[in-house]
Amino acid sequence: MSAQPEHKETHQANGAVVMPIVPVDCLTSPERGQLVEPSDFLGPDSNGVEVVVLESRANAKGVREEDALLENGSQSNESDDTSTDRGPEAASPLKETSFSIWLQVLFPFLLAGFGTVAAGMVLDIVQHWDVFKYVTEVFILVPALLGLKGNLEMTLASRLSTAANIGHMDTPKELWRMITGNMALIQVQATVVGFLASIAAVVFGWIPEGHFSIDHAVLLCASSVATAFIASLVLGMIMIGVIIGSRKMGINPDNVATPIAASLGDLITLALLSGISWGLYKELESKAYVNPLVCVFFIALLPIWVIVAKRNDATREVLYSGWEPVIIAMAISCVGGLILNRTVSDPNFAGMAVFTPVINGVGGNLVAVQASRISTYLHMSGMPGESAETAPRRCPSPCSTFFSSDVNSRSARVLLLLVVPGHLVFLYTISSMHGGHTTLTLIFIVFYMTAALLQVLILLYIADWMVHWMWGRDLDPDNFSIPYLTALGDLIGTGLLALSFHILWLIGDRDSDVGD
Repeated sequence: MSAQPEHKETHQANGAVVMPIVPVDCLTSPERGQLVEPSDFLGPDSNGVEVVVLESRANAKGVREEDALLENGSQSNESDDTSTDRGPEAASPLKETSFSIWLQVLFPFLLAGFGTVAAGMVLDIVQHWDVFKYVTEVFILVPALLGLKGNLEMTLASRLSTAANIGHMDTPKELWRMITGNMALIQVQATVVGFLASIAAVVFGWIPEGHFSIDHAVLLCASSVATAFIASLVLGMIMIGVIIGSRKMGINPDNVATPIAASLGDLITLALLSGISWGLYKELESKAYVNPLVCVFFIALLPIWVIVAKRNDATREVLYSGWEPVIIAMAISCVGGLILNRTVSDPNFAGMAVFTPVINGVGGNLVAVQASRISTYLHMSGMPGESAETAPRRCPSPCSTFFSSDVNSRSARVLLLLVVPGHLVFLYTISSMHGGHTTLTLIFIVFYMTAALLQVLILLYIADWMVHWMWGRDLDPDNFSIPYLTALGDLIGTGLLALSFHILWLIGDRDSDVGD
């Protein structure tokens, strides 16, 4: 047997590199002062070389958790993932200046902001409809269903952005696998979350009033499930198109996908909720069977989406383990909806309705961008739980979050600086369209901006801690962090806005017409 065939065999096997074990000082010949030929290591029978098999980290992880989304993508790669020349290519999307981050984020941020303004104008109008007057629990559904863009669409955008940035959507086969699995997954999650949100709305509405109506409960269930299903279907398709397009244009999907998910998300979801609930409310007396029929129809589709998502390796793991953040985030958003319901039901604070989607949407959009960027940064160093050097302090200091020199701190500063000018543009737009019941006085703008800045400041700090904390505990932040963060954004934003309106009313800022 010749030395050449033996040498070729040492580099075969799936995901493994076979190398001869040789002392370093044996690589040169003292007589010749040069490298020893490979044949010099062979024994007389040319087969006495001792070898060792080194598995690549990505493949070993893929074998251990082959159903996880990103690890499944890694499993399809060749064993040269450990090659040192792959590092610079993977890190290139994060080599961004503050100006480039600002330039990429600005347009999607403004687009998303105008989407929340439109949603606020819609809510300001529909709050006077009969269905919102007599079935006030619909207000509780508003933050929960608008939060679906954080629970589902933004999580989908973050998941696909990370996969695209690390090269797991480059071939048509991988792309199709990601699309079909993730679309089926978000339909399952949307239907379940919509159903649970309606139950939470019924409970939160029944506890303070002590009154329960079965017709209203079925109406809430039908409206919530139908809205969640249709909105997630439309927004999911938009997200996939945005991510594919941004990659072809050389734009980092982390900077644009999540804001665009929200730009139409709030408006589409709120318009669907208002229209569906209004139509079903009209059918309560004449065609009472319509509401339960709508519920049964969308719930009956669940097994189909479960089968599709379960058969796809890219989403099977999330289908089993991705429920906790989605359900807890829905419950947090419902608490924010309860605050909204109790506040706008008081005629003194009716003007709050138009501003709620704006402050919640802007905060959620910005923190989703930051969480997606940090998650991508961590994924480039390995898999969750593997890279101890990227898991920072248990509780980061505000200085390290906002004033350090790393790329994530730089992006946090850029996002924070967008808050005040962005909200000024959105407030001016609302005022010019004569939206709401509040005049924009100086004191109102000061209180509103304080609430908005405090909300985003808290969210960015929590994101820095939460994403790294989840990463260190072998949890994929793309699947777990954004639902919590956007739900907290809804709760903090609604709470701070309600507090601002109460303070303005107490100090008697009559010029702003708060309370009229």
